[in-house]
Formats: sequence, structure tokens, C-alpha cells
Amino acid sequence: MEDSMMLGVEGIKKTILYGGSKEMPKFVTGTKVTFHFCTQLCNDEHTIIDDSKKAGTPMEMVIGNMFKLDVWETLLTSMRIGEVARFWCDVIHTGLYPIVAKSLRRIAEGKDPVDWHIHTCGMANMFAYHSLGYDDLDELQKEPQPLYFVLELLKVQQPSEYDRESWALNDEERLKAVPVLHGQGNKLFKQGRFEDATLKYKEAIVCIKNVQTKKKAWDVPWLKLEKMANTLTLNYCQCLLRMEEYYEVIEHTSDIINQHPGTMKAFYLRGKAHMEVWNEAEARDDFTRVQDLDPGMKKTIKKELAVLKMRMELKNEEDRQTYKGMFTKIAGEQKTPDQETSAETTLAEEQTNVKLANSRGVFPPEETTPDQMTVLTGFDYVIPDQSTPEEAISKETTLEKATLEQSSTEIETPEQTTREQATQELTNTVQTILEPSTPEHITPDQAALVSLSPEEITPNHTAPVNESPESSNNEAQQ
Repeated sequence: MEDSMMLGVEGIKKTILYGGSKEMPKFVTGTKVTFHFCTQLCNDEHTIIDDSKKAGTPMEMVIGNMFKLDVWETLLTSMRIGEVARFWCDVIHTGLYPIVAKSLRRIAEGKDPVDWHIHTCGMANMFAYHSLGYDDLDELQKEPQPLYFVLELLKVQQPSEYDRESWALNDEERLKAVPVLHGQGNKLFKQGRFEDATLKYKEAIVCIKNVQTKKKAWDVPWLKLEKMANTLTLNYCQCLLRMEEYYEVIEHTSDIINQHPGTMKAFYLRGKAHMEVWNEAEARDDFTRVQDLDPGMKKTIKKELAVLKMRMELKNEEDRQTYKGMFTKIAGEQKTPDQETSAETTLAEEQTNVKLANSRGVFPPEETTPDQMTVLTGFDYVIPDQSTPEEAISKETTLEKATLEQSSTEIETPEQTTREQATQELTNTVQTILEPSTPEHITPDQAALVSLSPEEITPNHTAPVNESPESSNNEAQQ
């Protein structure tokens, strides 16, 4: 089918790629449509920006609920079930697409689709640039351009054919649902079901924000909705604190504080979150601000500051121990080859010195342990007995008793008796040799010789020898 201008709609061209059913569905306020979409740039390659089929989930929309990208209602209500069509849309219809696409992408990623604290309407966001977190969407927001939307209509349901969720309600129904969701969240919080409570608070917040975007910012109706949303957001943050999602608490409370600096509870919750992630200065500042805004919180803040001080002392001590061990390990690992060679050489020299000292009868200091001696000398070293005299005598007595008892119980063999007798005889012989001569065994000449000092001994001073009888007679005749 050739491109053609849609009657009564400026800036839109439609091309049917695949025809659907013959009958045209009935579209009324509250009709729910399910469809796939593919967004493309208007270039030769038709570069794809988003594709719901790749995300794996079709899009759902309720007609008449003032969807941000209202041009899609116009496009879908021109289609039959099963039809696939490509629509060229001019820039006047695509300016808000980057904001819608961001929410759709966050849903596909399993994240919160709503920016709760951007306090400008959709049209103002188109001109007031801020990062959306996606480079391609940032480019589209800075420089809006025409886009292709390829749509495939899957299903059409009338209001009575499906259960309406909060996102499918109109503004009046959404505002009525907020206090109900708020109460359900509070009940779940008291039961300790914090994750379930967050879902109720979040749903209520989304209802408020959907209505608030249609109000003029900072007017009385808008401010009333803002106050309701902030109360629910702080309840949501209390659940996150219990779930240990501290950085998300800091993010949401900071958004509230930036817009409403007098919100005491926001400072208190942010201070608690900062304390949990060891941001001491930030926690002190927030707690001090709470006390300034509400002097009645003085006792509570005093207690929180005491807890903060204790936690920081424990954390600092833990860090000191961690860094001490880490630096010691790093210093050991960073030894150069020269340092390792030097250490090995020093150890070898110490071992050599100790061995020489032992060979000369020089012993190491008393404080040297057996393990150290083994390392230094290369052999097992036993510390000499350092007992007191009394302890030594006691040990000897005990040893002698044990020896006597053992000998009394042992039976000597003939070999043992012979060996012991030989040993005793050898010992007696050695003692006889080593005993000094008594005076009566020394001759006068021997005594004279012994009385001389070593310097006075000459070759003529020789020890007398035992002469034979024949030599004595010859000498007398001469």
C-alpha cells in the first residue's frame, strides 16, 4: 500500500505491511489494547531504537487514559486485530518519545519505571535537558526528529473483559485507590513483610504521579499531590532501610530534600542510611539538621550519634588491622631478587658462625630457642640443663633410684659380665697410670730433677734409668 496522509491527522503517514481481520474493532474509553512496537530512525538503514519483541513482552495500553505518547492511541485505533503497519510520525508527535522509551526500557530491565522526583510536566522535560541514562535517548531529547513506529495489534479487550489494574484506572479512580494502597502498605510493614509493603507504597506513588503530571507544577492541587507522594516515598524508604538498600534510600531522600529542604523525616532516614554505609560526616550533618528542625528529637538524635561514634570506632579499628596485615603481606611479596639473595647469604653466614662457635666451645645466648638453633646450625639442638643445684640434685637422685630399680630387675648374661669386668680392669689400669707417684717411690735424683723448672732442664738432666746388675759392677770397678 502506498504511503498516504491519514485524514484529519497532520504529520502522520501509514503503510500497511500485513492486513488483519476484516472487521474493525470497537474502541471506547477503557478499551485495553495489546500490541508489539518497533521504533526506527528515519534514515536509509531504518536504525532500530526499541523493539518490544526483543524485550519479549508486548505493550498494553488503555484507551482514554491519557498515555504520555497520545499519538499511539491515534495509530492503534486505525488498525485491525492482526494487522502490521508502519507509521511515519513528524517531530510534533515524537517529542516525548525519549521519556516514554526510558520507562519502557526500565520495565524490561525489571526496574522502577517512574522517576518520582522530576517535578516538571512532560512538555517542560522536552526542553529542559537532563540525562535519561541512555545515550541514544539523550540525543533524541536534545534534537527531536521524525520517527517510524511499526505496530502489530495483537488483542483488543473491552472494559468488562479484564480486571483493571491501577495503571489502567482514570484519574478519579487512581486518587480513590491511593489511601487504600497506603493502608495496605502500613499493615504489611507492621507484619515485617517489608518487600510486599514496598509494592503497595510504590503502586500508590505511581497513581499520584500519573495524576500529578497533568497538573500545573507548584499550584495548590499539584502541591497537595506532592505532599501525599512524599509521605508514601518516606514510608517506602523505611522499608528499604529494613531491607538494607541503603544507597537507594539516600537517593530518594536526597530528591525530597532538594525540593523540600524542611522535611525532617527525610533528613533522619538519610542520616540512618549514611551511618550504615560508614559516611560519618554526612550522617552527623543529617542528624544535626533533624535536631534543628525538630528539637523534640534531641534525645533520639543523641542516641543515634552515640551509636554512630561506636560504629565508627569499631570500623576504624577493623580497618587498622586489615591494612596492617595487608601492608605486611605486600612488603613480603615485594622483595627484590637482591634482597632475597642477601637474606639467604646472611642466614648461611649465621649457620657457619654458630657451627664454628660450637666447635670452639662457644655456645649461643641462653635466650636462643631450640627451633632457632636448628635453623641456624642445620642440626637439632638441645638446650643444656639449666636447673638450679637443688633441682639437679633431685634429678640425679631420681635417676639413680630409677637406675638401681632397673638394674635390680635386669638379669645379666655371661657376655654382659665379661664385658663389664674388662671395662673395670681397663679403668683401673688407666687410673694407676694417671695417679702421681708418692714421695717414697721417688729416688733422690728423680726428686732433684722434678724440682727443676722447665728452663733449668738441660740435656744432661735426664731421668735415671733402671740399670742391670752387670752395668753396676762395671761402673764400680772403674
